[in-house]
Amino acid sequence: MTTTDGKIDPGLLDAVAAGAYHSPHDVLGLHPAGTDRWVVRARRPLAKTVTAVFADGTSTSLTHSRSGVWEGVREGAPDAYRLVTSYPDGADYDADDPYRHLPSLGELDLHLIREGRHEQLWDALGAHVRESSGSQGTAFTVWAPNAQAVRVVGDFNRWDGQGHAMRSLGSSGVWELFVPDLGAGAVYKYEILTRWGGWVTKADPMAQFAEVPPATASVVAAPPAHEWGDAAWLEHRGRSTPISQPMSIYELHFGSWRPGLSYRDAADPLVEYVTAQGFTHVEFLPLAEHPFGGSWGYQVTGYYAPTSRFGTPDDLRYLIDRLHQAGIGVIMDWVPGHFPKDSFALARFDGEPLYEHADPRRGEHKDWGTYIFDYGRSEVRNFLVANALYWIEEFHVDGLRVDAVASMLYLDYSRNDGEWEPNRFGGRENLEAIGFLQEVNATAYKRYPGIVMVAEESTSFTGVTAPTSSGGLGFGFKWNMGWMNDSLTYIERDPVHRSHHEGELSFSYVYAFSENFILPISHDEVVHGKGSLLAKMPGDHWQKLANMRAYLAYMWGHPGKQLLFMGQEFGQLSEWSEGRSLDWWMLDQPSHAQLLAFVAELNRVYREHSALWARDADGAAFSRLGAPHWDPNVQVLARRDNHGNTVVVICNFGGVPLEDHALDLPAPGTWREVLNSDAETYGGSGVGNAGHVTTDPSGRAVLRIPPLGVVWLAHSANA
Repeated sequence: MTTTDGKIDPGLLDAVAAGAYHSPHDVLGLHPAGTDRWVVRARRPLAKTVTAVFADGTSTSLTHSRSGVWEGVREGAPDAYRLVTSYPDGADYDADDPYRHLPSLGELDLHLIREGRHEQLWDALGAHVRESSGSQGTAFTVWAPNAQAVRVVGDFNRWDGQGHAMRSLGSSGVWELFVPDLGAGAVYKYEILTRWGGWVTKADPMAQFAEVPPATASVVAAPPAHEWGDAAWLEHRGRSTPISQPMSIYELHFGSWRPGLSYRDAADPLVEYVTAQGFTHVEFLPLAEHPFGGSWGYQVTGYYAPTSRFGTPDDLRYLIDRLHQAGIGVIMDWVPGHFPKDSFALARFDGEPLYEHADPRRGEHKDWGTYIFDYGRSEVRNFLVANALYWIEEFHVDGLRVDAVASMLYLDYSRNDGEWEPNRFGGRENLEAIGFLQEVNATAYKRYPGIVMVAEESTSFTGVTAPTSSGGLGFGFKWNMGWMNDSLTYIERDPVHRSHHEGELSFSYVYAFSENFILPISHDEVVHGKGSLLAKMPGDHWQKLANMRAYLAYMWGHPGKQLLFMGQEFGQLSEWSEGRSLDWWMLDQPSHAQLLAFVAELNRVYREHSALWARDADGAAFSRLGAPHWDPNVQVLARRDNHGNTVVVICNFGGVPLEDHALDLPAPGTWREVLNSDAETYGGSGVGNAGHVTTDPSGRAVLRIPPLGVVWLAHSANA
């Protein structure tokens, strides 16, 4: 570092001046130079004079050494100081010196980062407004282990990072710099000198806020200031067991639900709407920052930053808080399976593969043109595990729906022979990804009892919702993609043909209890030419609506929780597009308003009858009925709770009413007709049973089943 005469090596000074040295704090700042002597060095190119003014009132004049680096000697004890710089144009600049400050991370943080075990990584890395050595400012920390040098650039230094070079914190791969007098709202990126000698400019992977796209810089986030009012909700959540609770989920894309609303603006209308419709949860398509709106949020560049399109992080906290106070749970889609190749973000972050697997057979997603995370690298796994915890901890979300799990589980996913490499046992399973999913689920459930971790998993992988202690993936729920595909194929058929395809509905009963399932009619089913749910239904407009009500009533009666994408609850006819609003005007038509009212009633009755949800994971609480006259167009399901209460779901997917239909019910007595999808109130033909059905002593009833209709009969154990 020094020459034989004690001077700094000129080449080193040049590197420091250029912001290209890995440890600028070793040169700049205050350093011992003998007994009670200290040398002060500062980078001030083009300055006329530079003076270090100490807290005790003394000052030291600095002289120019080389390449814009100035130095001077302080006699006596070390002390805090500021640098007063004059320039030829006459202006003086008084500023604290970033290079007098100690590192903002301690050894414990660095140890946990190295080990990949920092569960609150967001508190260590990123940009944080804080106090250091008596000064307010922002501490920047970033993981870039392959970098030769890293600089902070932003609007505060005119995007010239030479004066804000960061220091390497050794084997952790972390770089750090405290910038005094810099607060929330500052716009920044990192300039990284790669191993190959070129500079790349990157947004902060740990940024908690970002510019509104298409701008791509990170923003120093204000410390959270929202005062939460959902303590009662969180306390209740911690005592709950979601599998035995009612759950009907309203899935929505925030930007097109009611375009133009911010997080804060949406709180009142969303709470009012979801409450009126009786859904227990909302599920947001990904709200993490993403550059391209057409990705719907599924190509994330800012995993720790709520998208700034709709407001600040505190605005999102306000929205979630309001939903909780109204008794509505919040699930957010989460995308740990892949990330886009945008040059400003995670891709080749420090000049070479870092977050992504280096082998393209494992690191590139062929279908989506994205990179796949390197799940075997501890720091990358830590980045993702901590990210899941971040949304639950900092935004109080009640669960995460993990996107594209199937693509993570298999090394040969969407690959031909020769395009993938087997695991160490010769199999096709991605063992590192499996280990990551087990870790994130086990950690999340341990820290936050009562949450839900949901897998969108489209294969027959065993044990998705089995506990990690028995080798399962540890999810709370799995989307039932098989049910979705089969039931939609069935319901799209003309009723005259359905009797020949009864197995498309009944097959789901065979495996309904092999996992904890959610039945999804999601955004994926109403895009890319698939049309809306109502548009899938056969027949004229009346028949479409009747089929729709019947399908939803069957879905809500089937074992498993329910998820419905926005717009389907009122029968939107056009296919969903993220670029425009839902067709709310359709509610001016009575038939669509009636469908909306039916969905609200469906949710109300569902929540009132625990037989429909209390034993969703228990096959002994379910049976299929139909005797004495089995009809391939009629599906009859019996659901029971822990107290002997029973609901029978009777579905007629044929186009004609069934009069005097005999059916053996699970118990004799009077059964109340608690729901009828064919009620005139909802636009139906009014075929029903006058509110109740009475059996003979053996339990046999004779009833009327409406065309394209579903009735629910309820029997109390005390009846």
